[in-house]
Amino acid sequence: MAELKQINFTIVPDDNGRSERTYANFCAISQTPFDCTLTFCEVQPLSEDEIRRINTSEPGEMVVRAPIRARVVVPFQVLPNLIAALQEQLRNVGSAVPGGPVH
Repeated sequence: MAELKQINFTIVPDDNGRSERTYANFCAISQTPFDCTLTFCEVQPLSEDEIRRINTSEPGEMVVRAPIRARVVVPFQVLPNLIAALQEQLRNVGSAVPGGPVH
C-alpha cells in the first residue's frame, strides 16, 4: 500500500477578470446547526410615499423590502478565519481614516 504524503497548498481566487462585482449595503445573518447564511441585500433610499407611510403607521408595522444580491452559506469551520480577517480589515481601515470608516 502506498504511503500517504501530506501536501500543503494555498487556495486563491481565480478571477481572470470575468466575475461581476456585486454591491450590498445590508447583510441578514441566519444559521442552522451546521452552517451560517449571509444574505446580502441592497437597500435603496425610501421614496416619498414610503416615508409618508412610515410616518402614519403604527410603530413596528413598516417593513422595507431590499433586493437580495447574493446569498452565501458558510460552514461553521470557516467562520473563525472569516471573523479574524474582517476584524483585521476593520483595524486597518479604522487606523487609516480618522474617526473610523466612512460609508
